Amino acid sequence: MKNDALCVTKGKLASARVEVPTFRAVALDRGGDGAAAKFVVHGATATERALASGQERRQIGLKLRAENGCNLVYVMWRLDPKPKIDVSVKRNVGQKTSKECGAEGYTKVKPTSSLGPADLPTLDDNTEHELRAEITGDALVAWVDGRVAWMGSLPETARTLAGPAGVRSDNLDFELRGLAVDVGSRADVAAKCLTGDEATDSD
Repeated sequence: MKNDALCVTKGKLASARVEVPTFRAVALDRGGDGAAAKFVVHGATATERALASGQERRQIGLKLRAENGCNLVYVMWRLDPKPKIDVSVKRNVGQKTSKECGAEGYTKVKPTSSLGPADLPTLDDNTEHELRAEITGDALVAWVDGRVAWMGSLPETARTLAGPAGVRSDNLDFELRGLAVDVGSRADVAAKCLTGDEATDSD
């Protein structure tokens, strides 16, 4: 899909370039069980912002079943504190906005297998990379540049999540070359593009 079809809920996407420390976007009216993002990371942003938890992170990744900013699945390619694929479910029943949930409700998902830091490509090397992830039942598989990088099972709390897929980044300057979204799953989910004070996205 084209980048102009994305709903940018935080940050700014200008001619496919993201240069802001906080970026969030979703592909509305699409399935949320699978997505693949292609990007070129040039390094850290000129200014950096800590997460709501106070942690410093440079990362880019996918949002799956993104019901809102308080309830979704994250598949993140992190640089800090060491390179890794990190999967988590954020679940805060009855909450939608960052003011309501902040950095609460995260469950880290342990992989059954994953690539170590030495086996992952260099993320910020000014070349194109692809991060892809797909949920089938409770199983989640993530690929980096076509290679399986993470496999594991999601907790039961992820089963009732329903929402679109999208992209998230923190403190990285990058070009978003494209986002392919699984249109065959949960495609009945429809939402308005809310920005600014109306947006529900959170850390």
